[in-house]
Amino acid sequence: MPDISSTTILTGMGVSGVVSTAYLTGRASFKAAEIIRNEEVVKTLPPDKLTRTEKIKLVWPLYVAPVSVGCTTVTAIVMANHVASKKIAALAVASGISDRALQEYKAKVIEKLGEKKEMTIRDEIAQERVAATANKEVLVIGAGDVLCFDMMTGRYFQSTVEKIRQAENKINYEILNHMYASLSSFYDLIDIPPTPYSDTVGWNGLTDRFEVLFSTVMSPDQRPCVAIDFSIPPTVEYTKLY
Repeated sequence: MPDISSTTILTGMGVSGVVSTAYLTGRASFKAAEIIRNEEVVKTLPPDKLTRTEKIKLVWPLYVAPVSVGCTTVTAIVMANHVASKKIAALAVASGISDRALQEYKAKVIEKLGEKKEMTIRDEIAQERVAATANKEVLVIGAGDVLCFDMMTGRYFQSTVEKIRQAENKINYEILNHMYASLSSFYDLIDIPPTPYSDTVGWNGLTDRFEVLFSTVMSPDQRPCVAIDFSIPPTVEYTKLY
């Protein structure tokens, strides 16, 4: 398995290689022009009277270094992309395994304890997550009558249950008609800003119906709050339908 820093090292090599290739090519070109001018003077030829073959024979050694560095640079960039792709694929697989394990665990909890007990446990977990924000600066975004808490990103926002339900329906419509939808699309529908993470994850038609889970909790300042989560967590490679 590739070392954690391999992508960084290869990317650094690629960046420095691009700069070095440009510098070496420029220097070689200046020297080549000087050599060609000197050869024309020695042979008492008018400017640009040397043939292309003669020019190549005179200056080709100057371009060995730039070409070598250029080839190394291309190799480093290709390898960096390859390593990054493998890491993303590994994360996607791990995410898929974790999601399946979570769904199996939830199903078993419902089977053993019943839906009401599972909901009680889920509400308790949501309350603990909200309570964990007690010592943090809270920024409430959006507009609406109800204080809400997004468990996926740990953000508070104002909205309504009806608006969130409408967003849920629109995401399911998008998945049905376009086969997938991103987490950012959901955030847009409930008027809260997307995040770099939400841009990279989502749901597709290969999973069960997209569903928002609601839990009633109390905020750290003792205000009623609706915590939202998802029955199926979003995944990384949600646009791949195979």
